[in-house]
Amino acid sequence: MALSTFDIDAQRWDQSTFMGRLKHFFNITDCRTALLPDSKLDEAKALVESCRAGSVPPGTTEEQLHYAKKLYDSAFHPDTGDRMNLIGRMSFQVPGGMAITGFMLQFYRTVPAVVFWQWVNQSFNALVNYTNRNAASPITPKQIGVAYITATSTALATAVGLNLYTKKAPPLVARWVPFAAVAAANCVNIPMMRQQEILNGIAVTDENGNKLGHSNKAAVKGITQVVISRITMAAPGMIILPIIMERMEKYKFMQRITFLHGPIQVMMVGVFSMAVSKLEPELRDSIISQYGDSIKQVYFNKGL
Repeated sequence: MALSTFDIDAQRWDQSTFMGRLKHFFNITDCRTALLPDSKLDEAKALVESCRAGSVPPGTTEEQLHYAKKLYDSAFHPDTGDRMNLIGRMSFQVPGGMAITGFMLQFYRTVPAVVFWQWVNQSFNALVNYTNRNAASPITPKQIGVAYITATSTALATAVGLNLYTKKAPPLVARWVPFAAVAAANCVNIPMMRQQEILNGIAVTDENGNKLGHSNKAAVKGITQVVISRITMAAPGMIILPIIMERMEKYKFMQRITFLHGPIQVMMVGVFSMAVSKLEPELRDSIISQYGDSIKQVYFNKGL
């Protein structure tokens, strides 16, 4: 195949299979890409844009194009094409999230520690949510501030309240307080940070990327699934790991290396579719009047 006709935006792996999706997300969350300098990322973006324009530089291989697309997807916003801040990138989520989660699980016994690490976690989450928002729905600095303060307050109130409540409860129950706080905060942080999408709707397209209109229902569905997925992803590490640590800390060798408990816990620790029939009546009627029954599904960026 001539590289001048290479479709760099085509899915490299079959997204209809679990292994295909797994390979795709391993590819774009590769934390090694977070270490690359901006100049390298900009080179990758230039190559991707050249390929899209049908002018691949001579001597470029297909593997180089795949790697350039990998760097592009890891560091540039899918809606705007702007380079995202390092902490908010998907490629930073594994090391960043792992470290914060480990410290939240380790330092849960005192109120000051709970307050500090919940604040760190919500600051991290707010930045990630803003960085990976649907950029077609702009959000003002005031709205960002309100979302951040509300989510942080929710997390702190949940964590501190449960921390005090569980003083007389079994030790394991107290270890689950960080998860409860994270779950509660996610239910507030994400919808608040992306409220403009709910109010104004997000762009929906056909399978070829042609814009069909804006949908509030698509925004609600996308944000709801993001909230659920965030809580689900946090659950294994924040529910199962405390059980493991509770048992391990009873051994004498663990009691001799308490200074390593934190590092040990640290170490242990995208596009969606929607049926046209589920859209708002006015948008659904508009699509049907223009395209008839040829379009059954619309597609939208639900954000990270």
